[in-house]
Amino acid sequence: MTDRPTHGVTTGAVARRLGVSPTTLRSWDQRYGIGPAVREDGRHRRWSPTDIALLEAMCRLTTSGVPPAEAARVARARAGRRPLPFELPGVSVPARAPGSGNGLPLGEVHREFRGLARAAVRLDSPTMDTLLRELVTAHGLVTSWEEVLVPTLHAVGRKWESSGDRYVEVEHLLSWHISTTLRQLAGSARPHPDYTTPLLLACVPGEQHTLSLEALAAGLAEQGLPARMFGAAVPAEALDAAVRRLGPTAVVLWSQARSTASHALARHVADTSFGVRGARIHPLVLLAGPGWAGRPVAPSMLRPAGLRDALDILTRRCIAARDPLAADRKPVG
Repeated sequence: MTDRPTHGVTTGAVARRLGVSPTTLRSWDQRYGIGPAVREDGRHRRWSPTDIALLEAMCRLTTSGVPPAEAARVARARAGRRPLPFELPGVSVPARAPGSGNGLPLGEVHREFRGLARAAVRLDSPTMDTLLRELVTAHGLVTSWEEVLVPTLHAVGRKWESSGDRYVEVEHLLSWHISTTLRQLAGSARPHPDYTTPLLLACVPGEQHTLSLEALAAGLAEQGLPARMFGAAVPAEALDAAVRRLGPTAVVLWSQARSTASHALARHVADTSFGVRGARIHPLVLLAGPGWAGRPVAPSMLRPAGLRDALDILTRRCIAARDPLAADRKPVG
């Protein structure tokens, strides 16, 4: 008498866990033999932990751009399963191939990076970490941020907004892994000894979106420029105290929405002076983020067009700060 399995995960549950459709799982089973090793009553699919591990390997390979047939051969080989009759041993796995982005509206994002969106939808943390490291190493922070990370975040955001909040967990997990990568970049850089006066980065009161500031902090660290990152929703009193204590070369205020953009606070920061009597100076204020759009900018403030522009402005500001005769650091008051 043959023992029948008494437990296992249904195809629907596995599909939800991996972020693929049940139809895809059935197709992989029928075409490539990526299915349950044992079936209840010979018909009903019940996936064991070993079966699910095989599927996860298949997902990681296809996310990296490997064609499904080749991904199935490699996944089965790694799991120690016998190759199917149509599988050809010894075929190498391509490093990258065009992908669809799992249906996310990624626009003009380079095809080789659409695997990041697929990994996010599948909640595949190891693959996201790998892809993010490879992306930044190969293309640098600014290009990675502007051409891949921001479009992918926007695409995921549009996806859950149009699907009844079904993809909120995807956006949260993707944001967490991007944040981790940015902080690792910032932490691994060494400050340049010629620059000692810090830059100050902060979200305005009520503003919780920090990723763009984290990208800026990582970019500044790469260039050896010292910065103090204060993160989300910094109270006005705390921001004022930090500016007076640090005497920063420049202050970057991030606002994601017009409801949080306080021009009165920005003017207060721009009017703050510090230094010795007779040579007191003001910080340059950068109004970063879409919340500041549509309002005139005072002469003592700048509105950067994006990460690249902000890095250029702050780099020039730090260079000028080393020269006491620089025009934009002339004594005031």
